[in-house]
Amino acid sequence: MSNLPRPSARRAASRASGPGAPAAPPPAPEAEPSGGVIAVTRALQVLEAFALGESSLSLAELSRRCALHKTTVLRLARTLAQSGFMVQREDGDWRLGPAAGWLGARYQAGFDVQNVLEPALRELTLATGESAAFYVREGDVRTCLVRVEGPQALRHHARMGEGLPLDKGSPGRVILAFSGEPGKAYEEIRKKGYHWSIGEREQGVATVSAPVFGMHWRLMGSVCISGPASRLPAEKLETLAQTVMAAATQLSYALAGNSAAPAQNPVRATRWHP
Repeated sequence: MSNLPRPSARRAASRASGPGAPAAPPPAPEAEPSGGVIAVTRALQVLEAFALGESSLSLAELSRRCALHKTTVLRLARTLAQSGFMVQREDGDWRLGPAAGWLGARYQAGFDVQNVLEPALRELTLATGESAAFYVREGDVRTCLVRVEGPQALRHHARMGEGLPLDKGSPGRVILAFSGEPGKAYEEIRKKGYHWSIGEREQGVATVSAPVFGMHWRLMGSVCISGPASRLPAEKLETLAQTVMAAATQLSYALAGNSAAPAQNPVRATRWHP
C-alpha cells in the first residue's frame, strides 16, 4: 500500500503553506537536560577557555580546550565579537574584548570595590605590614575579588579571579563556617570569629581571616592577610587576628551603609549572597 498522502491531504497542506498562510513558529532553541541553552553554554565555554595571563588563543587551541569543532568555535567567537566580548587579532588569533572587562568591572562594583574595599584593605596592609585581600564565594570555590600588596619584598601573591578551594586556607574556611557548615572545627571558627592557617593550601604561606557581612547579616565574604610562614608564625597570627577582625567589622558596617563602629564583632552563622 502507498504511504503517499491522499489528494485532499496534499491540497490542504498546499493551502497551509501558501502565501496567505500564517508563518510557522520558529524552532525552540536547543536545550540541555539541565534546562540551560546549549548555545549559551558553549559561548561561555569559549570565554572561559582563556587562562589568567593569556592574552590570546588560536582557533585550534580554543577548539581543543572547549572540545568543540573549529567551525562551531569560529561561529561562536564571531557572534561574541559582534557584542565586543571577543576580538580577532590581525594574525587570526582571538582575545577577550572590552565587553568582558566591563562585566568584571560591574561585578566588582556590586561590592563597592573602589569606595569601600580597596581603602579598607589598604589600611589593613598599613596596620599589619602584610598583603590584604577580600574573598567571595562563587558556588563551590572562592575567588579573590580585590587585593592590596604589602610593603614587604617577600610576600604571597594571589591571582584575582582564580577559583580556589573553600576547605583549604583560612579565607575559605571562614566563608564555610559563617555559611553554617557543620562540624566542630567550624563551630570553633564561629565562636572565635576568625581563623588562621599555615601551609594548608600553599606550602610556606600563612593567612588569617575574618568574615565580612552586609545588610541583614548577609555574609559577603572574608577579609584576610597573608605572608610567608617564616614571618607569620602561629603566635604572630593570633596577635594579628584582632586587627583583621577589627578591619572586617569596619568593612561590614561600611558595606551595610553604616559607618558607626559596632560594640562587638559580628559572629553569626549566615548564608553568603552576592
